[in-house]
Amino acid sequence: MSKLFASLIASAVALAAPCAPAFATILGPHAAACADGADRPAMLVDIIGLKARTGVLRVQSYGGDPSRFFDKGTYLERVEVRAPASGPVEVCMPVPRSGAYAVSVRHDLNGSGKSDLGDGAGMSGNPDVSLMDVIFRRKPSPSKVTVDVKGVERVRVVMNYVRGTSVGPIPNAKR
Repeated sequence: MSKLFASLIASAVALAAPCAPAFATILGPHAAACADGADRPAMLVDIIGLKARTGVLRVQSYGGDPSRFFDKGTYLERVEVRAPASGPVEVCMPVPRSGAYAVSVRHDLNGSGKSDLGDGAGMSGNPDVSLMDVIFRRKPSPSKVTVDVKGVERVRVVMNYVRGTSVGPIPNAKR
C-alpha cells in the first residue's frame, strides 16, 4: 500500500508542475550576474507598463558624474532585447563596482530602430516628465534617478508613452 501511495503522490506532483507559477526569466546577455547568489553589483531592471508586447527594449546604464546621466554617448552599457510575449520583464545590467548609477529604458514599439511617437521610455526613479521636457531634452534631477548599488539592486521602471499632448504611463498597460 505504501508503494501505491508514493506512486500516486509522485504522479500528482508531476501533473501539478506545469500549473505552478512561472518565475521571471531574466533577459539579456548578463542574466547570470543577477541570478540568486550573484556577488557582483548589478541593477535588475523590472520594466512595467508596456503598451504592447512587440518591438525591442533598449536598456542603458549610466555611472560616473550624476550630472551627466543620460547625456548622449555617456552610457556604460546598452542591452537590447525583444519584448517578450508575456510575463514579467526583467533585464540585468551589471556595473563595475558599488556606487551611484542610473538606468534608462526605451521601448521601440515597432522595432524600426528609429524614434517614433508611439515609442515609450522610462528611467530609474520614475521621475515626472512632461512633453516639453522631452521636446527640449531636459533631464530630470540626478537626485530623482540615482540608484545606490551595493549588490544586486532591483530597479522598477514604469514605461511612459505619448498620449495626445502628454507623456505618462498607459492605464491598464501590460506588466
